[in-house]
Amino acid sequence: MATTMFEQDEDEEDINPFTMLLTQDENGDTKEHSTLHASPGVPQLQQHYIRSIDTELTIRQLPSQGLSFQLWPAATTLVNLPDDHRRDPRKGPLSAVLSAALDGPDRRRLKILELGSGTGLVGIAAAVMLGANVTVTDLPHVIPNLEFSAEANSKALTANGGNVVASALRWGEEADVEVIGPEFDLVLASDVVYHDHLYEPLLRTLYSLLSGRETTSFVRAHLRRWKKDSAFFKKARKAFNVEVLHEDTHSEGSRIGVVVYRFCGKQIRKLGLAKAENA
Repeated sequence: MATTMFEQDEDEEDINPFTMLLTQDENGDTKEHSTLHASPGVPQLQQHYIRSIDTELTIRQLPSQGLSFQLWPAATTLVNLPDDHRRDPRKGPLSAVLSAALDGPDRRRLKILELGSGTGLVGIAAAVMLGANVTVTDLPHVIPNLEFSAEANSKALTANGGNVVASALRWGEEADVEVIGPEFDLVLASDVVYHDHLYEPLLRTLYSLLSGRETTSFVRAHLRRWKKDSAFFKKARKAFNVEVLHEDTHSEGSRIGVVVYRFCGKQIRKLGLAKAENA
């Protein structure tokens, strides 16, 4: 399904990601959040309402410091899915993924890793809604803002049995993966691939995290912007099984929407994404 979608769009125009940071829901309305401070050049505190637990989460955006400090459209889709699961665990795109992780013999709390966390909304929301231990990650200079947002939601985390820690993770760096540990039940990411030089490092990190872990899934929300995005999926399918879990309904007048994918590791070969000597 994903292959067809991208191959059909080869002749379409590229879409500039830097003009698409406004988040909208499937009806074209701004998603449920409010900005507490929005003066130019100052931090922006946004509150995001989580229906399933009747709680507002707060994140801090720092637009002047770059794209890593702003909320991207796919993040809110990846918040809405566990919110739907929390309201009705029997239904929803994430039900099978979460059931596979939760139905183990030890019945412990979920361990979740978020890649390219940015503002931290997805990871923090997952910790609160699922009562999970979540590690949010990004480049070293982003970590202080992630820690700020985690602390801003400490009451909601404690009340719902969740925990968030922030850790630096540079894609493609095996040493960073070893520091945080590879044993996670679920890996999340949203809007993480917008430059082609990131493809290979991200795939190497994913292989380290998913290799040999039959019940671990990588769930990625993606808003297509460039024709070359299809190259990432072609590379990914060499080492992972990739399926579409969910597609947002396009807003009126738009030909694109957020798509949520599930990646699972293949058991037989690495095909050059891990260490070449073991391929």
